[in-house]
Amino acid sequence: DVYKRQIMANLLAGTAQITVDGNSYMLEGAAKYSPSTVTRTSLVGQDGYHGVKEMPVAGSISFTARDAGDLTVYDFNRMRNATVVLQLANGKTVVGRSMACVDAQEVDTTEATFDVKFEGPLVSEQTAN
Repeated sequence: DVYKRQIMANLLAGTAQITVDGNSYMLEGAAKYSPSTVTRTSLVGQDGYHGVKEMPVAGSISFTARDAGDLTVYDFNRMRNATVVLQLANGKTVVGRSMACVDAQEVDTTEATFDVKFEGPLVSEQTAN
């Protein structure tokens, strides 16, 4: 029992669950998220390094979903102002609010999968403890 708890305490990756506006979807492939709020680019001139440029970026949550028989893929294309919640194996919860689905979905019928990407003003991380 102690050994089992020790293994569970060290679980870092491998499983995840995704919901969009409270609806669960089959998560086939790796989910990714970006809580970043800025991107920085070096500004370099002929005389050397001048500094950095900082621009805002949207937060994002993306994943590969499985096309279940009761799912209408077109619904993802219409999603705006959505709340996306990603639960990770390590106990962390990733939340994106006011998210919009930014890609057009294309289904791969050999595996019944399609890629989904949401972007919005903020993606936050809630740690396990």
